[in-house]
Amino acid sequence: MDPADECEDLGGPAAGARRETVPDIGALGAHRFRRVLGLFPTGVVLVTAATSEGPTGMAVNSFTSVSLDPPLVSFCAARSSTTWPRIRAAGAFAVNVLGEEDVEVSRRFARKGADRFAGLGHRPGATGAPVLDGVAAHLDCHLHEVHDAGDHVIVLGRVVHLDADDGIRPLVFHGGDYCSLQSAAVPSSRAGAL
Repeated sequence: MDPADECEDLGGPAAGARRETVPDIGALGAHRFRRVLGLFPTGVVLVTAATSEGPTGMAVNSFTSVSLDPPLVSFCAARSSTTWPRIRAAGAFAVNVLGEEDVEVSRRFARKGADRFAGLGHRPGATGAPVLDGVAAHLDCHLHEVHDAGDHVIVLGRVVHLDADDGIRPLVFHGGDYCSLQSAAVPSSRAGAL
């Protein structure tokens, strides 16, 4: 192993290490980049907020937990989004974890110009943001921080309330399509090994 490849305290390259130039998306290929990242399965959530014009929301699959103390979650929003500025201005949002029966709801929220809330039952959550009826889980959040990240922003929310319905299986997105979870056959010697 070349000592120049080692890192000190995970803080960065060792003194005198060679620095690699990171290729831009043109060199990687945008289609290939999306295809490769699409191999990672994600859940599907709707991020919703209450505005003076009424409820607003968007479909997101870049949602994750960040911290237990304080309780923080994150999602990414495209800079080109017309919905994100309204959610940001609201200062609070709800993350609605969709169930496997909610494919059409997800598609509706992913389309521009659609009447996203037409016919959908919802109630105000702890922050006032819409919590949809029949979701697998929801988290009410106050906007905590926003960070620039290329053509997206990374949004951090501080969770103030949450709830789940264990009887609803979550919707999954993988390889450019929606799918359901299936239990994996795990040898009994490996069960619970994580």
